[in-house]
Amino acid sequence: MEVVGKVKLVNDEQVVSASFKKRELVVTTDEQYPQHIIIEFKQDKTDLLSSYKVGENVKVGINLRGREWINPQGEARYFNSIEGWKIERLQADARQTPSMPAKETFAPATNYNEDEPDDLPF
Repeated sequence: MEVVGKVKLVNDEQVVSASFKKRELVVTTDEQYPQHIIIEFKQDKTDLLSSYKVGENVKVGINLRGREWINPQGEARYFNSIEGWKIERLQADARQTPSMPAKETFAPATNYNEDEPDDLPF
């Protein structure tokens, strides 16, 4: 899976234990309702974020992870995480949104008649 958007935040590397480290990246998607997606890079993948800056357009390869935890009362709880494994820069115009052609591309209508009834439903 992939997440495409703009880098909002690149956190510092966190050393959780002698054998585990992680680094978080927040990507803001470019859609009608932008989403701020936090993506964790773990172990040797933390180095992938070193050259990325806030504001850059990126495409991030991700895996969704889920796990179950049983609390002391015996109740099951479920947690999700998003793990990054690849990241690449995109050009500002390389977004996968189609652009409208220039208005000069379209020829003006020649068969328009104001006397004809407008039967469009809107």
